[in-house]
Amino acid sequence: MAGLLKTPSLHLTPSLIHTPSVPFKPFCVSFAGGRNTSFSLSRRASLRSVSGGYPLRLVSFVPFASGDAETTETEVESSEPEVQETDGVEDENAGAEEEEAVVTIALLNSYKEALAENNEEKIAEIEASLQSIEDEKIQLEEKVTALTNELAVERDRLIRISADFDNFRKRNERERLNLVSNAQGEVVENLLAVLDNFERAKSQIKVETEGEERVTNSYQSIYKQFVEILGSLGVVTVETVGKQFDPMLHEAIMREDSAEYEEGIVLEEYRKGFLLGERLLRPSMVKVSAGPGPEKTGETEGEVATAQGSAEEAEASSS
Repeated sequence: MAGLLKTPSLHLTPSLIHTPSVPFKPFCVSFAGGRNTSFSLSRRASLRSVSGGYPLRLVSFVPFASGDAETTETEVESSEPEVQETDGVEDENAGAEEEEAVVTIALLNSYKEALAENNEEKIAEIEASLQSIEDEKIQLEEKVTALTNELAVERDRLIRISADFDNFRKRNERERLNLVSNAQGEVVENLLAVLDNFERAKSQIKVETEGEERVTNSYQSIYKQFVEILGSLGVVTVETVGKQFDPMLHEAIMREDSAEYEEGIVLEEYRKGFLLGERLLRPSMVKVSAGPGPEKTGETEGEVATAQGSAEEAEASSS
């Protein structure tokens, strides 16, 4: 899209030509449109005298080929962005940016004309308009900054909420598994007494006839199936004989001297203990080694016998 702006003919009067230019204070206006386009104008550089060593130079004006003023044309080209077939919001934004650019360029051209004509009133009016645009730009930048900070805060809040929800989900899963494990543990604890009865009966049965052997085999198959069911639930036995005594897993009911095992080693198991995962269903009852006992040598026995004989002789003499 290309727009054509025409500037009116510039007729310089003799008084303007021979009169030294009025010094202007430098004035700079910078603003950004929707496309981040910044403009900077300097009144001192834009307007100078056109007589005797003070040539007049206007930006965007074609140098005059003769002494007469000629009409110049300034072409303003704006590249039209490729509009893709998206939603209508992008089209509206592009139209608003184009309109702002056209208005800004029109103000700049009017400002140039006012500088050339030395129209202080018009210059002040245009400067006020440009300043209002600059103020609006600053306000919009502040608003964008505030919204960006708010977005960052909300993003952090969303991350915290997501983390809290994830922790909540994991905690609920752990509680659910603990609840299931506790329920299984209570059921298995009640069945351990039945398992003890099976094992006691197994140790007391003595097979003498073929019929008794068939009954024993049937009984053993039931016991084996019962043990397999407990294993499928995750129930395992506590290791005892030959292991170091662990008060968290073992219940010591007896201590005995042992030359084979060191002190604190389990010698014998009287009742099996069971674990369900990491939960102890029942500790095992065991006998623990107290280490090797005191050694009795021949010399010691002789000394004891001598002492006993001396005691007997002393009693006889006293009597």
